[in-house]
Amino acid sequence: MMRKFTKHLPLAIILAALLSGNAFGAEAYPKGAGALEVFDGEAMSALPLPAKLWLKFMMLTFAAGLIFFAWKKPIARWAAGGMIVSMATCAPVFTALGLPVLSGSIAIWHIVCWSPALVLLLTKRPFLKSNEGLPYRTWSVIMTGVILISFIFDFRDAAIYIHHFTG
Repeated sequence: MMRKFTKHLPLAIILAALLSGNAFGAEAYPKGAGALEVFDGEAMSALPLPAKLWLKFMMLTFAAGLIFFAWKKPIARWAAGGMIVSMATCAPVFTALGLPVLSGSIAIWHIVCWSPALVLLLTKRPFLKSNEGLPYRTWSVIMTGVILISFIFDFRDAAIYIHHFTG
C-alpha cells in the first residue's frame, strides 16, 4: 500500500498545486519581499535596484554553474540542481502542505535545496585547489559566497515564517 502511495505522491503534489493556485492562501498577504509577503513578478519589479541586481547576479552564478561546469563537476550539478528543484517545487510543496507561498516559504525551500551544494563547496573547497582550473575555482568561490549571503536573509525570513505559522 505504501509503495502505491509514494509512486503517486509527485503527481498528487503537482495536482494540488495546479488546483489550488500558485499562492494558496496568499491572497490575505500583501505583495513584497518580506517574509510574510507574496513575492511575485509585481513584487520583484518593485524591488530597489541593488536588490534586483543581486537577484540577477545570483541567477547568473547558478546559470554559469549549469552551463559551464555541471557536465563535468558534481558540485556544480548540486548547485544547479538545487536551484532548479527549488524553483520547480516550492509552490507545489507548500501548497500541498496547505501553507501560503510567501517569501518566507521560498527562503525555507532555498535552505532545503541549496544546502547540499553549500556543504560540498565548504567541505571540498574546490576554490582552494590549484589543480582545478581558474574558471571553476572562481565560479566555486563566487557560488559559495552567493549561497552564504543568500542564507543570511533566508534564515531570517524562514524563522519569521515558521514563527508566524506555528505561533
